[in-house]
Amino acid sequence: MTTTTELLLIAGIAGGMVNALAGGATLITFPAMLAAGLPPVVANASNAVAIAPGHLIAALVDRRQLPRFDSSLMLAVAMSAGGGLAGALLLLVLPERLIILPLPALIGGATLLFVAAPRLQVWALKRQTERGSPHVGALFALAGASIYGGFFGAGLGILLTAMLAIFNAGELRAIKALKNLLATSVSVAATALFIVRGIVAWQQTVVMLTGALAGGYAGGLLIRTMPAGIVRSIVIAAGALMTIIYAYRYWF
Repeated sequence: MTTTTELLLIAGIAGGMVNALAGGATLITFPAMLAAGLPPVVANASNAVAIAPGHLIAALVDRRQLPRFDSSLMLAVAMSAGGGLAGALLLLVLPERLIILPLPALIGGATLLFVAAPRLQVWALKRQTERGSPHVGALFALAGASIYGGFFGAGLGILLTAMLAIFNAGELRAIKALKNLLATSVSVAATALFIVRGIVAWQQTVVMLTGALAGGYAGGLLIRTMPAGIVRSIVIAAGALMTIIYAYRYWF
């Protein structure tokens, strides 16, 4: 294997493992796509396709925890898909310089979200009540998170977890199951557009996807023995390092 192939495979394995253990794969996989020499837009699209199956698999595994498929859930899924498509379109129409410029801030912001995730989950649990019709403000917040997810994606799961508190999603496992369903909707809409527009680097994507699937399986085994706190610390350190590296590259 070439060095680039090895890099993508290792990043995919690492991303799959950390997603299974703690989340935050994009903070590892997206910089690996950039390091492989892909332009930012192609790297973003290819990364989205490579990690998208993880959301779907997680949603299917815990499907019994999903709420009843009523009008509120249909609206949330539709909003997520529409937001993901809008974010992907935004990525494709913006000049590349306007995508490169905020990259360090996006990576840094996603890292900070990852740091805050446990507190956000506690906050979400405190907000739980009986399900009802979602507030209009909650729909706008969900749409905003979905647009961000279609545009970049890192930290999407954390944003959606926070939004689901407003949707009254219930206890933590139900929140995570619904988060996975909505993240799947965002990913499917965004990646479908990327594929149709032909901006996915399939060779790199397949290598990373293979690694991510293997890493997800390994992470499922390791979750029984490895403390999630250790994995979180590694992901946070990687995100901070990538923020510094890309800030130096694009801002100085």
